[in-house]
Amino acid sequence: MNVVLIVFLPLLAAIVAGLGNRMLGNTAAKLVTTGALFASLALSWPIFLGFLAGTQHSQLYPVLHWIHSGDLDVDWALRVDSLTAVMLVVVTTVSALVHLYSWGYMAEDDSQPRFFAYLSLFTFAMLMLVTADNLVQMFFGWEGVGLASYLLIGFWYHKPSANAAAMKAFIVNRVGDFGFSLGIFGTFLVFGTVSIPAILHAAPGMAGSTIGFLGHRVDTMTLLCILLFIGACGKSAQLGLHTWLPDAMEGPTPVSALIHAATMVTAGVFMVCRLSPMFETSATATAVVTFVGAATALFAATVGTVQNDIKRVIAYSTCSQLGYMFFAAGVGAYGAAMFHLFTHAFFKALLFLGAGSVIHAMHHEQDMRFYGGLRKEIPLTFWAMMAGTLAITGVGVEGVFGFAGFYSKDAIIEAAYAKGTTLGGFAFAVGVFAALLTSFYSWRLMFLTFWGKPRWAASEHIQHALHEAHHGHGHDDHPDAEDAGHDTRPHEAGAEQVPAGTGGYHPHESPWTMLVPLGLLSVGAVLAGMAFARWFIHPEGALHFWAGSVAFSAHLAERMEELPLIVKLAPGIVMVIGFLIALQAYIRRTDWPKRFVDQYGLLYAFLLNKWYFDELYDAVFVRPAVRLGRFFWKRGDEGTIDRFGPDGAAAAVQVGNVLTARLQSGYLYTYALVMLLGLAAAATWAMAR
Repeated sequence: MNVVLIVFLPLLAAIVAGLGNRMLGNTAAKLVTTGALFASLALSWPIFLGFLAGTQHSQLYPVLHWIHSGDLDVDWALRVDSLTAVMLVVVTTVSALVHLYSWGYMAEDDSQPRFFAYLSLFTFAMLMLVTADNLVQMFFGWEGVGLASYLLIGFWYHKPSANAAAMKAFIVNRVGDFGFSLGIFGTFLVFGTVSIPAILHAAPGMAGSTIGFLGHRVDTMTLLCILLFIGACGKSAQLGLHTWLPDAMEGPTPVSALIHAATMVTAGVFMVCRLSPMFETSATATAVVTFVGAATALFAATVGTVQNDIKRVIAYSTCSQLGYMFFAAGVGAYGAAMFHLFTHAFFKALLFLGAGSVIHAMHHEQDMRFYGGLRKEIPLTFWAMMAGTLAITGVGVEGVFGFAGFYSKDAIIEAAYAKGTTLGGFAFAVGVFAALLTSFYSWRLMFLTFWGKPRWAASEHIQHALHEAHHGHGHDDHPDAEDAGHDTRPHEAGAEQVPAGTGGYHPHESPWTMLVPLGLLSVGAVLAGMAFARWFIHPEGALHFWAGSVAFSAHLAERMEELPLIVKLAPGIVMVIGFLIALQAYIRRTDWPKRFVDQYGLLYAFLLNKWYFDELYDAVFVRPAVRLGRFFWKRGDEGTIDRFGPDGAAAAVQVGNVLTARLQSGYLYTYALVMLLGLAAAATWAMAR
C-alpha cells in the first residue's frame, strides 16, 4: 500500500493543483503538491533502508488488469526491488526539495499552481517508469516524463526561445522514442511477452540467435538492445541525441535541477540497468554502450570548459556525467553506474539550485563574466556550491574521507580499467581526461562567480534592476526575465574582458525556502558516497543488496580491488591538475584566457559552438525538411490539390455563373431566341436519330 501512495500521491496533487489553479490559490496549490511529495519521500526512505538492512525483499503490487489482446497480456503492477528502491529515494528526495525551493524561486510568478502541478506530474511519470513491471508500463512513464518536460521547459510560453526549446526537446526525444518503441515491439515478437522478469529470465537462451531486419539476418539480442539503447540516448542526452539538453535551460532553474538530477535524464541509465541481463547477452551491444558513453563524457566535458552561462556549464556537466554512467554499464559495472546516478542526484541538484540562488541574487543574470566577488555577499549559497563542486570533482582520500563523487566516479574509472579490454582501456583514458576537464570547468565556475572583483556594473540585468528600484519596483517583479537563450554578447573567455565594479548593486541571500534544500542536498553531496559505497559497489555488500535486480559482476568488483596504485590515484591526480589550471587562469594570471583565445581561436570557436552539432543538424535535417515541406505546401497542396480541387471547382462555378448571368437580360426577344435555338436543337437531335 505504501508503494501505491508513493506513486499516486504526486498524481493526485497534480490533478488538484492543475484543476484548482487560480481558484485554489498559490499557497494552497503549493501546500498540496509539496506536502504530497514530502509524504512520498517519507514513505520511500524506509523501503530503501529496508533493502540495505536485508529486511525488505523484492515484491510485486498488482493494481489492475490493463490490456489483453491476443498474446499481449499486460497487468498494471508496481515492482519494488533494490534497483527500484534506489530510484524511489532519488526521485522523491530531489523532487520534494525542488518543490520547496520553488516556493522562493517562483514566489512572484503569476502561474504558480500550474507550475507546481507540472512538477508533480513530472514526478508521477518518473515514479511510474521506475516501478514498471513490464515494458508497456515503462513506456507509459517514459512518454509521461517527455510530456512533462515539454510543459516545464516551455513554462514561460510567452518567450519564443522557451517554446523553441520545448519543441526541440520533444522532437529530439521522439527520435529516441521511436527506437525504444521498435525495441519493445521486437522484444515482444521474440519473447512473446512484455513482462520484464519473464524477458530477463529468457534472455540468456536467445544468445547467438538471429532475426530478420531490413532484409538481413542479424543477432537477435544485439538488435533488441541497440534499439532500446537508442531510446536511452534520447532521454539521457547521449552523443547524437544530446542537442535538446542545453536548450532545456530555458525553463525555470528548479526545472533544470529536476530534469538533470533525478528524472528525465536518468531514465535511460535506469532502463539499461533494469535490462542489464539482456545487454549482457550481446558483446556488441555493450561495446556500443561503452563507446557512446565515453564519447559523450569527452564531448560534453570539452564544451563545458568554455561556456559562459552558469546553467549551461552545469548542463554540459550533466551530459558528461551521464556518459560516465553509460560506459560503466557498458563495461558491466552496473552497480557503479547506479551508484553514480545516486550520488550525482544530490550534488547536481545542489549545483543547479545553487546556481539558481546566484541567479536570483544577481537579478536573473546568468553570464558568469558579470559575476565576481559573491562569496561575501551570499555566503550560504557559496558554501553549498563549494560542497557540490568538491563532490563532482571527486575530492577525497582513500580510506579516510571523500565527497560523493570521489567514491562513485572513481569506481567507474577503475571498473573501465579492470574490464581489461581495448574498449575498456579507451573508456578509462577518456574517463581520466574528462575528470581533468570536470575539475577545470567546475573550479572555473567557482572562481568566476565567487572570487575576483565584482563585475556587476556591466550587466544589463543589473542595470535593469537598479532602474526598477529607482522607480519604486521590487527586485523580483519580473521573475520571467531569466533568459537562458543563446549568448548574443561578445564571446570572451576571461573575466578580465568585462568592466569591473558593482554599479551600486548589492546582491542578497535567497529566502529560507531556497536555502533549506541547499543545506539538505549539501549533506547528501558530502556523505552519500561514503555512507553507501559498501552496498552499491563493494563485493561483500553489493551482491546482497542488488540481489539480482541488476547484473552485478562480483568478479569485476574483485578485480577493481586489486588495481595498481597509479590507476586508483589517476582521477585524484588529474583533479588536482584541473584545479591548478583554473586557479592559475582565473585568479593568478587572468590574462591567460584571452591569450588562449587569441592563439587557439579555431579550437575555442569549435568548443564554444558545441562541435557545431546544431549547425550540422540544421543543414542536414532541418533545412531540407523545411524545403520539402514548402514544396509540398506550394506545389502539392496549393498548386495541385487546391487548384484542381476546391479552388478549381469554385473557379468553374464562378465562370459558369458569369456566362449564365449574361443570358438573364430581362428582354423578351432574348428569351424567344433561346427558346427557338433550343427547339431547333431538339428537332435536329430527333431527326438525326
